[in-house]
Amino acid sequence: MDTAARMSKIVKHNGTVYLCGQVGEGETVADQTRECLSRIDALLEKASSSREHILQAIVWLADINDFAGMNSVWDTWVPQGHAPARACGETKLARPDLKVEIIITAAVKDA
Repeated sequence: MDTAARMSKIVKHNGTVYLCGQVGEGETVADQTRECLSRIDALLEKASSSREHILQAIVWLADINDFAGMNSVWDTWVPQGHAPARACGETKLARPDLKVEIIITAAVKDA
């Protein structure tokens, strides 16, 4: 779904949804995380999934010192009782202004 020459925003296969990495705009890691998660919500809905169906999240931070700031937004976004398996690490992101990128794998609702 939403396929371009380089990548697809969503790939669905055998009841599983794979989202491409999502980023957000903003000055702080919290701002960028908030927008990133909003984009994830929209893609999950388009793919017939939701936050409650997320299986795994991979979080990349440009600076691991932003871990608490990212988590302050993440922790209010993840539905209680539905926290996915998650990894978080530090890496150089595609643009110098990016502070966070999140990659999601989820199940399709009622699959």
